[in-house]
Amino acid sequence: MNANTDLSTHVLFFGMTAIDIATLLTAIAALAMVVAVYSVATVRDPMRGRVKALQDRREQLKAGITASRRRTKAAAKTEATDQMRTLLKRLKVLQDEQAKDAAILLSQAGIRSKDAVVMLLFARLVMPFVFGAIAAFLIFGMGMLPDYSTPIRAGAVMGGVLLGYKAPDIFVTNLKTKRTDAIRKGLPDALDLLVICAEAGLTVDAAFNRVSKELGKGFPELADEFALTAIELGFLQERRQAYENLAQRVDLESLRGVVTTLVQTEKYGTPLASALRVLSAEFRNERMMRAEEKAARLPAIMTVPLIMFILPVLFIVILGPAACSISDAMM
Repeated sequence: MNANTDLSTHVLFFGMTAIDIATLLTAIAALAMVVAVYSVATVRDPMRGRVKALQDRREQLKAGITASRRRTKAAAKTEATDQMRTLLKRLKVLQDEQAKDAAILLSQAGIRSKDAVVMLLFARLVMPFVFGAIAAFLIFGMGMLPDYSTPIRAGAVMGGVLLGYKAPDIFVTNLKTKRTDAIRKGLPDALDLLVICAEAGLTVDAAFNRVSKELGKGFPELADEFALTAIELGFLQERRQAYENLAQRVDLESLRGVVTTLVQTEKYGTPLASALRVLSAEFRNERMMRAEEKAARLPAIMTVPLIMFILPVLFIVILGPAACSISDAMM
């Protein structure tokens, strides 16, 4: 017993003993259990926050904020955001081109707050120092990676700095990817509803508004974009600008095709229902082909888990009793 205790307390893995690793894994498992219970107990309402965001956008359009470039650079509402903005301006990080790219990326991720651009740029500036300090504390302060040389440990710290620089963009890009996939799934149904509304005699503004209400619970991301487009169509001086804003907020090639069709319909007066019907059929065929591609790729993907996890267990179940009988006979 003492030998086992000494072994568990002296064997180190990344500077931690076996007892420390077991404690850490237990804490992670308990946290995962709490998160799982919380996610099951709380039901996410997809409609929450949509009404307030759309009302804010309507008020912005009424006040002419989108048309005036100076008003977009107004002081932040909170003191913390104001301090971030001041620091970024002093360091000359808050450039127009960087702010524009960050605003486009955040809008594609579904974040439309005016202060979000400042927060993202500030996170890019601060997070490398935070991650680097944490990595240096763990490696040099807590004694992690004791078997490696100093240059390798310093390289690990630099890796933490690089991870801190990329972490905000990775987080926002992940949100953007999930949102784009959700919009892609609901686009064919939305086009079908637009065709029905157009054939019923509704205007484009009313059609977008009606489709957003119908898709509110099934595809809240797409419904949010359509509702915002309907508001911009009613307030912006040029209707084409509302369509271009929709294509800019959603990084999806198929939606750009829809926007191009809508712009051409507004310009040349071509029938909207027939063009949207053709696009809807193409998107449905594309979605079916994507599903068939995933189904065809499934056997190749399942080969590795089958070999690593299922076959060994099957061999143990089948050959285990025979091996035990042979071992008893031999002894």
